[in-house]
Amino acid sequence: MRVQLKKTLLALAVSAALSLSAQAQEFRAADTHADGYPTVEAVKYMGTLLSDWTGGRLGIKMFAGRQLGEEKDTIEQTIVGAIDINRVNLAPLNGIVPETAIPALPYIFRSTEHMYKVMDGEIGQEILGALEKHGMVGLAFYDSGARSFYNSVRPIRSPADMKGMKIRVQNSDLFVATMEALGANATPMEFGQVFEALKTGVIDGAENNWPSYESTRHFEVAKYYTLDQHSLSPEVLVMSKITWDKLSATDQSLIRKAAALSVPVMRELWNARVESSRAKVKAAGNEIIEDVDKQPFIDAMGPVYERFAGTPELKSLVERIQAVK
Repeated sequence: MRVQLKKTLLALAVSAALSLSAQAQEFRAADTHADGYPTVEAVKYMGTLLSDWTGGRLGIKMFAGRQLGEEKDTIEQTIVGAIDINRVNLAPLNGIVPETAIPALPYIFRSTEHMYKVMDGEIGQEILGALEKHGMVGLAFYDSGARSFYNSVRPIRSPADMKGMKIRVQNSDLFVATMEALGANATPMEFGQVFEALKTGVIDGAENNWPSYESTRHFEVAKYYTLDQHSLSPEVLVMSKITWDKLSATDQSLIRKAAALSVPVMRELWNARVESSRAKVKAAGNEIIEDVDKQPFIDAMGPVYERFAGTPELKSLVERIQAVK
């Protein structure tokens, strides 16, 4: 009788352990940025929270530095459930989710504070919600900083200075149209190819934020950096809807909470990274063009807005963003 009881208890213990193991999940997360980058560290922080809250049952394994491919590749993998959590720029999503093109419109945000107010509020939640019917669940927005032009040819102070320049852009019709409206020759190219293309003269310039300009060593081969700040478009953190739908409501709630708490961590790391990158570039002697009259650049954007905010719904979204104080 006692032997049988021990066997029964042992069987129950094994069954419970197997059940717990079956529920445990380590989500695969992707980021094209390298380990240590603010977005990467923010997702790691999110994983730490989930692990702490669930006693290790839920966690995140980060694949940084394009280990799982460029952003276009990781978006496709996220939609089919091969990647669970993904941090991407809005630009590659523009052709999939029309609403994501609106925060990416050039010069739509007046400042970082304006962008925060919009994306942290009701409008941001609407855009996150629009991802779901396309196979992704929007979790949060991260900073992407202010994107500005840099090149190896000459200082850019007006659209006329960009005429004929070959400028690398993301694989986005919106970014291509923006360059064309400014008179430049848009050259879509994967991010990892830009340094060599700048170095060999395949392209004349590119556009990005301070940390990306510095950390990729682009500043070594493109000495002119014009702070036109044409884009304050945020990054977005998404989860595969296939993965999401398999989770309990409780776990879904924990993931949303952890994602929200990772945002201020990301922003704090981001601000520190911007200052560090700015100091390094200035110490290298690069020419930083700050006295830019943005109005001629803004005036050139009429055709871009007409094309990418061409429906009544998208025009309304633009107007609502511009109306936020």
